[in-house]
Amino acid sequence: MTRKELYDAVIKYFEKAMPDAETELHYRSPYELLVAVMLSAQCTDKRVNMTTPAFFSVYPTPYELAKAGFDDVYPLIKSISYPNSKTKHLIAMAQMLVNDFAGKVPDNREDLEKLPGVGRKTANVIASVVFGESAIAVDTHVFRVAQRIGLVNPSKTPLEVENQLMQNVPNELAGKFHHWLILHGRYICTARNPKHDECGLRDVCKYYKKEVKG
Repeated sequence: MTRKELYDAVIKYFEKAMPDAETELHYRSPYELLVAVMLSAQCTDKRVNMTTPAFFSVYPTPYELAKAGFDDVYPLIKSISYPNSKTKHLIAMAQMLVNDFAGKVPDNREDLEKLPGVGRKTANVIASVVFGESAIAVDTHVFRVAQRIGLVNPSKTPLEVENQLMQNVPNELAGKFHHWLILHGRYICTARNPKHDECGLRDVCKYYKKEVKG
């Protein structure tokens, strides 16, 4: 099977199995999604969704958050992983939004990556989900699943995986492809004990053919 045939097979499967794939983070505005994605680093979406309602009731816009102190924000996100650094980043991010971007989330990756606590992955999520840009954010799920299936060559960095995926995924499907791999990695192709019996990609999966079938 050629690389193109593999991508065609994977896209065909996901379009049928997950036609409406989207982020599982709850949000009502670009600002809320930005906060949620920042909180989700090394943390589950479920935990983030349990935390953000109280947070947004106090800080509904970056203007309120920009005026907050560490001791105001920390108690609201202390159940999230790395609360100390995330508290500092959230406040600094809000201050930059207010001071440099008129309180609005930038619509391009270059400006997004200027924000404290926002790296390439987070910028790609916002650019894709909010602004419809052709971008694929590579988190741990995407990094694992893309290599297991054989969509990309063995890679050492998320950027290597991102570049290979972007070279092969149609631009109009990039954002959805990101969510397909995340959800597949979260519920089927888990890090430990992948659910091969429930996987519709077994016939084309490099990992399954090598590790399970031999």
